[in-house]
Amino acid sequence: MFVMVGMGITRARFCASLLVLAAIAAPSAQESPAAPSRQPVLDQLLDLYVRDGFVYYRALKADRAKLDGYISQLATVNLEGLPRDGQLAFWLNAYNAVVLRTVIDRYPIRGSAPDYPANSIRQISGAFERLPHRLAGRSLTLDDIEKKVLPEFHDPRVYLALGRGAVGSGRLKSEAFEAARLEAQLSQVAAECASRPVCVQIDRSNGRVLASAIFSWREAEFSAAYAGKAGAVFASRSPIERAILSFVELRLLPAEREFLAQNTFRVSYEPFDWSLNDLTGRGGR
Repeated sequence: MFVMVGMGITRARFCASLLVLAAIAAPSAQESPAAPSRQPVLDQLLDLYVRDGFVYYRALKADRAKLDGYISQLATVNLEGLPRDGQLAFWLNAYNAVVLRTVIDRYPIRGSAPDYPANSIRQISGAFERLPHRLAGRSLTLDDIEKKVLPEFHDPRVYLALGRGAVGSGRLKSEAFEAARLEAQLSQVAAECASRPVCVQIDRSNGRVLASAIFSWREAEFSAAYAGKAGAVFASRSPIERAILSFVELRLLPAEREFLAQNTFRVSYEPFDWSLNDLTGRGGR
């Protein structure tokens, strides 16, 4: 009888110990949630309202509750201890989601600033440089993310993954960025850029290589990552020109390779197209 009672007490103490350990290990309700590895809400929104980089802004505005809820949750996300790809995916998704909300907050955009199209996100005063957003416990503008946060990751492909609400941007994806697939997703972003005239165009008839203004905006980052990979024939060219040529080299047609090998072309930047990437009225919703 004594043995049975002793065993009961031991078992009770063991269970109580497990409960204490579980309580210690469990995160406090006051702690910020970690960034999830997947973004099902954003995935759903992008899949529903984005087609080939263009957005059904009118439909998204009419159904904005999920987007607003998603962005509000980003305010308290805790990135500390999260792997690099998880952090980078968070910032890319946050940037693109905030751009979508910035547009629908003022949609339909009808501005009069002469330097930009009437429907441009640039007609929204301070859209990039002044409007603050609470993200991962920080107050940041869109420019803060691009110019202060993203350079820490040393991967210039990210600047082509930002949906700036403009036709001239890299093609906005119809899915969220995900830590486990980030390298494949960014490789796809780079490949798409090299194959789209709005990003890089080999103009053999006029002896030119036309590049997106994004390369000039982030010249230091692209030069650091790609200039050293360019062929020896381009050694006399500037770092950013070598970077652009290296960036597109693997995706060139044979005739384009032969043209570049002559090294008689000039490189110039295309003016960035700030027209809103709006699918509404283009046969869309």
